[in-house]
Amino acid sequence: MEWRMRAIRGATTASENTLEAMREAVMELMDELEKRNHLHPSNIVSVTFTVTRDLDAIFPAAIARQRPNWDCVAMLDVQQMYVQGSLERCIRLLIHAYLPASDPIYHTYLRHAAELRPDWSLPQPL
Repeated sequence: MEWRMRAIRGATTASENTLEAMREAVMELMDELEKRNHLHPSNIVSVTFTVTRDLDAIFPAAIARQRPNWDCVAMLDVQQMYVQGSLERCIRLLIHAYLPASDPIYHTYLRHAAELRPDWSLPQPL
């Protein structure tokens, strides 16, 4: 089986600028990305998180490091460029990982971030 460096995108929104709301959103997004892409931290090269300027309660990488085996993954948090009228309380990520070249990639956009990429969004509960 041929393995290749792959890039996986994802995004979600937090209900408010609190540690609890951000943790819930980040964990939900990472759960989906791990499950859908069969990710294991040992195959991940790096993760870059971006947050909109209205989120500053905690770094998303600090949340991710609490996951089993994620404490050795290189992660970076940056602030998303502000664009007037853009989605608020948004957390995005870009994962670079070694995955089988033949496996499909499932980019995951949850909550209000589903509006950003409807073609990559999961059905949302009513």
